[in-house]
Amino acid sequence: MKQNLFFRYLGSLICLSFLILACNNTPEAVLIPTEKTHFNSFVDCNMAEFWIGDTFRIFPGKYGEDPVWGESHDLKWADGHNVDAAFSSPASAFTEPIMPPNTKPGTPGLHGAVWFETIYQDKKDASGKTLYGIYHNENYPATLPYDSLTGKGYQNKNWPEGLRGPATATAVCRIGVMKSVDGGRSWENRGIFIEDNQPRLILKPHNNGINFAGGVGDPSAVASGDWLYLFYGEYGYAGKYDSASYNPDLEHSGQCISIARIKLSDLDAPEGKAQRWDGKGFNAAYDGIGSPIASIQIPKSAGGGPASNPKSKYYWGPSVSWNTHLKSWVMLMARSEGTSWKGSGIYISFNKNEDLGQGKNSQEWATPKLLLDMPGHIIWYPSLQPLNEKGDEQNKYTCLKLGEKARLFFKDQYKDSSEYYSSYIVQFKK
Repeated sequence: MKQNLFFRYLGSLICLSFLILACNNTPEAVLIPTEKTHFNSFVDCNMAEFWIGDTFRIFPGKYGEDPVWGESHDLKWADGHNVDAAFSSPASAFTEPIMPPNTKPGTPGLHGAVWFETIYQDKKDASGKTLYGIYHNENYPATLPYDSLTGKGYQNKNWPEGLRGPATATAVCRIGVMKSVDGGRSWENRGIFIEDNQPRLILKPHNNGINFAGGVGDPSAVASGDWLYLFYGEYGYAGKYDSASYNPDLEHSGQCISIARIKLSDLDAPEGKAQRWDGKGFNAAYDGIGSPIASIQIPKSAGGGPASNPKSKYYWGPSVSWNTHLKSWVMLMARSEGTSWKGSGIYISFNKNEDLGQGKNSQEWATPKLLLDMPGHIIWYPSLQPLNEKGDEQNKYTCLKLGEKARLFFKDQYKDSSEYYSSYIVQFKK
């Protein structure tokens, strides 16, 4: 009798162990080396792309005014009847869309430079031509001066050093929305998705990271239910910055990769409509103080710290996709380990909750794992892209929705060279 009870007990433990393993079973990503594939246009962001019928169209690049780097017209599109045709397009085949002009400081309209990072394709339009471009936007006190009536804009006082040396200013990033009704050939600005205002900027003498004075940037957006979920990097102070009471631990507590959301029905007029995650739900205002994804934030004991400190480590530049093979969300990201976002690795995390709106589903990401490391190189803007295969074309896969295999692209800065290319395929295993 006792022996039977013992074996029943042992059997229960074995079953429980299998259940725990099944619940904790994290997907695996395996790198498969391939022939190097270059992308021939300017990339300094996530890849924004979509299908219109049998045409695959991509939108990399930068557009607009920039007092540090100069005015840019590198935001261009190219397409093809398959993925490889679009990605292998020569530079001469890229076309600049009609973009809204920059307006003068102090007047309504588009200010600063923009980078398209994600495109949401309106499912209500059967033609596929109604698009919402989610853009990263950078401004300075010169392009967006402070307006005391609205509280928007920036004061040119104790401003941190810029990327081109002490004589230049660093930028503040924010995230906005543009709309196209002709498949991306022309765009109109619809307004700001989320932003941080002047009181949350981190200034001299504390900001020495040579990245941003504050703000939100480098977004990736995915639709889930009736919402568009925005994954982004947070660079602002988790409170009102004051040089006398500055607390590096408080700054660190509010930074890394965060999430906000907006109703799809509000994309035509987004300003003031988005809500940030505040630790319990999507309760913080579009310009309020949110809370980053805890499992992705690097703890102080592992070198994590405020982004304004050049020695801090933090993840940034998320690229999020739904994987139909794994039935899981996949996030790629870079990791800063020095000034100006310098780092040599690509990291990956998974979230098996398809519905990002239920409870804390949007926060349940696995601790990031190293996917690729290239010592001596600076690796930026990793993204997963569909393959030139029948199944990928039939399913209209893009960087937002992928299957068992995907091509890994990233920007690689090594010594005096800078390339955006792929030399690996990623195979996902359950």
